[in-house]
Amino acid sequence: MNFLKRKNTKGDKTYYYYDFGRAKGQRPATGIFVYTKPKDQTQKNHNKQALALLEVKKSQAIIEQQSIGTVFIPAHKFKENFLDYYEEYVNNNRRDGNRHLESSLKQFRLFLGNSFISPGDITENTCKAFRRFLLNKYTGETPSDYYTRFKWVLAAATADGYFRINPTEKVAAKSNPSIRLKEHLEVPEYLELLNTPCTNEEVKDAFIFCCYTGLRWVDVKRLQIHQINGGSLTTRIIQAKTGLPVTLTLHPIARMILEKRRYSQTGLLFRLPTADGANKVLERWISATGIGKYITWSCARLSFAILLKDKLVDDPTIAYLMGHSTTKQVQKTYKRHRPANQQNTIEQLPTPELLPYFLIL
Repeated sequence: MNFLKRKNTKGDKTYYYYDFGRAKGQRPATGIFVYTKPKDQTQKNHNKQALALLEVKKSQAIIEQQSIGTVFIPAHKFKENFLDYYEEYVNNNRRDGNRHLESSLKQFRLFLGNSFISPGDITENTCKAFRRFLLNKYTGETPSDYYTRFKWVLAAATADGYFRINPTEKVAAKSNPSIRLKEHLEVPEYLELLNTPCTNEEVKDAFIFCCYTGLRWVDVKRLQIHQINGGSLTTRIIQAKTGLPVTLTLHPIARMILEKRRYSQTGLLFRLPTADGANKVLERWISATGIGKYITWSCARLSFAILLKDKLVDDPTIAYLMGHSTTKQVQKTYKRHRPANQQNTIEQLPTPELLPYFLIL
């Protein structure tokens, strides 16, 4: 293993480069330099330490070359803090419009309560404890989504030689069904909201916009004016199959809201408070309507899906409009749990013109 030396233009420093060959990219910088003519003891000490570090890099490079084609992985290729590996995985596999991976890292940090954990400390029991942490904290599919991403990271780490056996192999992801069925808005309630004043017009417009587009809170809060093109909205959600963003055709009500907001000086379509603050405004607004349901921001997305389903829109179309790559979530989560009108439904059963004699009182 050889290193190349090159002086800088001033000639006062000498930089070292790897020498893997003469092709393009085969002479990367080591990041190490020495002073050509050290002027004082500090520069002499620097040169001594830099040359010692150069020997370490040379040794590591030789071991890496010799291990090619074998199952041996040099120790210096591993990260002592597994959180560094986790963060690197998140950065390399990040997808616009999908925050489950980075959220799983955030929750794992909260679970640990500190900024360091060695790979050797991640055991099957650690994985079970993290899963329980998520199940205690979240309901619905969120615990399963976060833990599934955690499993992805552990599987990659196992392939990279961090673990002999994947610690999550026997610890499956679990969802946590909510005891309370989430409420949704029916057509008359949409209209009632439109005609009821709200103490915060920004919150009102943003919520109604979500009702007519199916956007989540995090999406509408960050929504930029430039994402709107005529009557279409280009979302931050990227389709896995095509690699292109989801484009929504706006309903006339959504377009009217857009016209009200299009001259925002901030570039944001809406200037919204925190999620907690917005839900408090929403709660007071719902109370003023007399709808009598427990409505949170996520109910807008659920209502969007249910009302389209009521109009016999097919599941693949609804899934696309909501940014899902499959119809699984539409069929499992974004569905009607209570009949819209039980009386009308029951009356669809056959009734004879003349009642049988045994039913006549």
